[in-house]
Amino acid sequence: MKALAIAAGIVFWTLVLGVAVLVFFPGGNSGEPVAVLSIDPAPAAPPPAARAPQAGSGNFDLPPGFAVTGPAAVPSAPQQPAAPSLAPPGQGTTMVPVGPPAIAPPGPGGSLAQPDRYGAATSPDAPQTAEGNATGSQPEPQQVAAADLTAGIDNTGSIPLASVPAPALVEQSKYGPLPKIAPDGRRPAEVYARPSRYAQVAGGPPRVAVLVSGLGVPGAPDGDVIKGLPPPVSIAYGAYGRSLQEWVTKARAEGHEVLLAIPLEPNNYPTEDPGPHTLLTTLPTDENIKRLHWLMSRYAGYVGVTNHMGAKFETTQASLRPVLEEVKRRGLIYFEDGSVPGSTAGTIADGLGLTYSVAQVRLDNGTSAAELARALAELEAAAKASGTAIGVATASPGTVKQIAEWAGSLEAKGLVLVPVSTAMRSQRQS
Repeated sequence: MKALAIAAGIVFWTLVLGVAVLVFFPGGNSGEPVAVLSIDPAPAAPPPAARAPQAGSGNFDLPPGFAVTGPAAVPSAPQQPAAPSLAPPGQGTTMVPVGPPAIAPPGPGGSLAQPDRYGAATSPDAPQTAEGNATGSQPEPQQVAAADLTAGIDNTGSIPLASVPAPALVEQSKYGPLPKIAPDGRRPAEVYARPSRYAQVAGGPPRVAVLVSGLGVPGAPDGDVIKGLPPPVSIAYGAYGRSLQEWVTKARAEGHEVLLAIPLEPNNYPTEDPGPHTLLTTLPTDENIKRLHWLMSRYAGYVGVTNHMGAKFETTQASLRPVLEEVKRRGLIYFEDGSVPGSTAGTIADGLGLTYSVAQVRLDNGTSAAELARALAELEAAAKASGTAIGVATASPGTVKQIAEWAGSLEAKGLVLVPVSTAMRSQRQS
């Protein structure tokens, strides 16, 4: 009886399991799907005015790598890249090109561009970049007629200037990145220059330009001393000091084009010493070129080179010629500050086809505001006589303030303030 009961139990549970299989898994051996999942269609897309849902919003999160696709959201104005934090020169600094911010279309509010204090158009819906970008590309130049050129402060382009360096214009060296001409022929002298419609045609109001120097050299003031200068005023930085690339980036962010001031041997060297890596007439050419490369590698983004001292070096043609050849080979301009009587730079530059000019007026040879005012009046007279004139001043709070105030008076005088690179092109055109 016990065996019969066990057998009956086995048969019973076998039947139960069989029925369960047929109920829950019908067609399991027929190739039919074991289970069917029904998916309701997605709801209709929201009207165009609605924003698309964002990943991770609402009451659910999407897995990594997935995103919700919907109608195009209204783009926000791009943020400017922060100035890179760099170590002091010679302490392992590696410069990484920073691309320009992505260009977003105007916002739905149709925000209009508002002029800044110097008349340059800025808009909350448009990125603040100059003509060109960190790749060194330049837009097609617009046709400009002399009749369209007005007096005052040149407000061509936008503020800030494009991020630097442009990768195509960089040559890596054992000292650091050096400027070079791009494979397609673009030069740092044009790519890093402040755009100006006054550089495209001759005619229009007489042009004045000012280079503020004395920064990045021994005993120089802080780079913030230039705050308040109109954007067309150009700035010269030397190769000494901490965070030079940050200061240059900040100057360009405020609209100023930059020149590199290189130390050249004065008459009474070493009693008067421009600083380490000064180019000397007593050194062989290859040693001076090595020193030049070290100086050039301290930061990126300059349109050309200017002299810091150099009364002896610039009057020694055999020493100066190889230096200017290298300046030209790297696609730069050379501007002389006018402090060296008898300089051979102009003669050498003419023979090389190097873009060159010299300051007509030293603006701060005196120490008083009255003397600076007389020098600025002399600059105005020189511009009216020849069409273009360039002055040089040393950075100081009082000088910067007086130049900024003077710039505001130029429109009434029928003059226009332009960058140094623009003035140099205008001189060549005339």
